[in-house]
Amino acid sequence: MTEKPTDYGRLCVGTKEELFARAVALAAAQQVRTTSKVFTWALTGGLTPIEWYDWCVRTRALPPALLAATHFTVSDERHVPLTSEESNFGHATRHLLDPLGVPSTQRHPWPVRAVPAVAADTYRSTWAALAGPGYAYDVCFLGMGDDAHTASIFPGSPLLSPDSTLELFTALDTSKGPRLTITPVGLRACGLIVVMTLGAEKSPALKHIFAGPYDPPKTPAQILKTCADRVVWLVDEAAAKEIWPRMS
Repeated sequence: MTEKPTDYGRLCVGTKEELFARAVALAAAQQVRTTSKVFTWALTGGLTPIEWYDWCVRTRALPPALLAATHFTVSDERHVPLTSEESNFGHATRHLLDPLGVPSTQRHPWPVRAVPAVAADTYRSTWAALAGPGYAYDVCFLGMGDDAHTASIFPGSPLLSPDSTLELFTALDTSKGPRLTITPVGLRACGLIVVMTLGAEKSPALKHIFAGPYDPPKTPAQILKTCADRVVWLVDEAAAKEIWPRMS
C-alpha cells in the first residue's frame, strides 16, 4: 500500500484486501484513542461496504474488544423499511451485525417508520443522548458515487450552500428520493472519516476531486477538504489510475 497526504485527506492506494484490512485497523486505532463513554461507528451504503462486511465476517477481522465497545449506525439512509434491499442499515444488519451477533442495544438505525422530518429530529435527539451534544461519530465510513456525491449529499444539494443547515443530521428530498443524512456540519464533528472507493468507474470522479477546481456544489465530496486532517481515503489502483501517477 502507498500513502500520500493531500488537501482532501490522506490518500491510501492498495489492493482490495489491503484496503479492507486498513479499514479495520483505522477503526480499531480510533477506538483505542477514544476517551468517551461509548464508541460510535457509522457505516455506509453501496456494494463495496457489503463486500467488506462479508470479508469481515469470513476473516473474523473485527477484534472482539472493538465489537464489544462499538455502537453502530449508518451515516445516511434511504427512507425505506430496514427490510428493504435499499436500506443501508438493513444491509449492515444482514451482512455484518447479525452474523457477528452484535446486541440490539448497540444498533442505532435511523427511525425510518416516522416521516423524514420527524425521523431526523428523533435521530438527532437519540444521538445527542448517546454521543453528546454537538458530536457526530467517532468513526464515519463514507462511500463516493460516480457523480462524486458522498453520504446523501448530491451535486446541487442545498446542504452545500453557504446558508445550509447547521444541524449535524437532517432529512431532505433528493433526486434519489427522501434521504436522512449526516450534513457537512456533521462531517466536521466526526473523529475520523474513512472513504472507501473501489473500481475504475470511480476514477473520473476522483480526478475531479483531487485534480479539479474546488467546487463542492458540483463535486460534493470536495467538502471533505474542510476536515481533511481527519479524513483517510482508501482507494484501489483502478480507481486511482487518473490521479496517482501525477501525485507520486
